[in-house]
Amino acid sequence: MDSIERKLAAELLRIGAVLLRPDEPFIWASGWHSPIYCDNRRIFSDPGLRSFVAESLAERAAELYPEAEVVAGVATGAIAHGVLAADRMGKPFVYVRPKPKDHGTGSMIEGNLPKGARVVVIEDLVSTGMSSLAAVDALRSAGAEVLGMVAVFTYGFDVAAEAFASKGVSFSTLSNYGVLVEEAIRSGYIKPADSEVLRRWREDPSGWNNK
Repeated sequence: MDSIERKLAAELLRIGAVLLRPDEPFIWASGWHSPIYCDNRRIFSDPGLRSFVAESLAERAAELYPEAEVVAGVATGAIAHGVLAADRMGKPFVYVRPKPKDHGTGSMIEGNLPKGARVVVIEDLVSTGMSSLAAVDALRSAGAEVLGMVAVFTYGFDVAAEAFASKGVSFSTLSNYGVLVEEAIRSGYIKPADSEVLRRWREDPSGWNNK
């Protein structure tokens, strides 16, 4: 197993970025109910982890997409990750809003994005993939060539993999749900009953709230 996957999972648990509420589920923008929430924004408050994630994102992006000319972050969670990764890569940075701003130019993309630029997208978390792919659509509409995406974490849903495949977008993540749960069990971070709830949810995340 990738040492980065395991280390990042352990670090997310250490800083309390993983929240469990089986009896009071979180509701995602997609409408899904979830007993778990991964709050990657806590990474920004830990200097050591923040640097580790930035360096890992930069190294992964440079390895997979060496021809990238611009780094794009998905607002809002991946703006800081994207800036830090772009700085380490020595590349220009832009970020993509979830929708056009309601003043000024009305743009969805902030920063200088030349027509035809080859772009690697940085994301903090991939769940259903809808918001991530909306950013890809915006970049393509602006004339960019999207090479692929590198994210901090993914829940690993089939619906996301299918959506990325349908758009022709490759993506890689530093860590994932399966590794996170394994590490949480190994370290005693979650109880056996919690692990069963997480297993059932992962089997049917869209229908879990009805069970």
